[in-house]
Amino acid sequence: MNQRVTESSSNYDQLEQMSFSELLVNMNKEDKTVPLAIEKAIPSIEKLAIAVHEKLSNGGRLFYIGAGTSGRLGIVDASECPPTYGVPHGMVIGLIAGGDSAIRKAIEFAEDDPNQAWKDLQDHDISVKDIVIGIAASGTTPYVIGGLGICRENGIATGCVTCNPDAPVTHVSDFPVEVVVGPEFVTGSTRMKAGTAQKLTLNMITTSVMVKLGRVKGNKMVDMQLSNDKLVDRGTNMVMAETGLDYATANALLLSEGSVRKAVDAAHK
Repeated sequence: MNQRVTESSSNYDQLEQMSFSELLVNMNKEDKTVPLAIEKAIPSIEKLAIAVHEKLSNGGRLFYIGAGTSGRLGIVDASECPPTYGVPHGMVIGLIAGGDSAIRKAIEFAEDDPNQAWKDLQDHDISVKDIVIGIAASGTTPYVIGGLGICRENGIATGCVTCNPDAPVTHVSDFPVEVVVGPEFVTGSTRMKAGTAQKLTLNMITTSVMVKLGRVKGNKMVDMQLSNDKLVDRGTNMVMAETGLDYATANALLLSEGSVRKAVDAAHK
């Protein structure tokens, strides 16, 4: 592979000589290109989302594997699925090179072991019922490539999200997604546009899958966890909108039933 696009020189130079306004305007200008790059990748994102839905519909799980920023983004997406959609915590799992301590602090050389991701997946009893998505901006991370490669050898479905065309990670992915966002504002700083592209793509995958799994009714998160006062208030308003009940009655019903879906069903009986 030629020089990675994610490592190519920024379209801007002498950054230290720019004013705050110039820095922010130029970063924003670059960020605006990210959704356009994702738009081009929608057909491949669709194939991956359909594959994830098929696995989860049949009792399987979605695993994310990644290193650094990519690994953290997978963990963020996985951790937000249960409170948002009321699914079990083990349905979507994010794994990062270096283990949980790497979420907060970079672990040197953790991403360089091509066998470690498979070991991490085995800790969760990975099987052919599951699907694994490797997240790697560069598309060259050994932790991710090695993990996906061994998954494939064991008949486990694989996908990837990368920001380089024809990256090595795509060669071990059944459902590769390439979101080519071009050079970063700060050369090689893939937590910027590449990270944004990965975050948006993961949002699209899990949101579309959760909708198709019946975890959204109309446009409402009817299975969200009632884990704080804001969410209880939001849920109460949802129940009111669906049933015509007053706030106090809707609130009491929601708290007794435990979810918007159950509260609405109870009100309609």
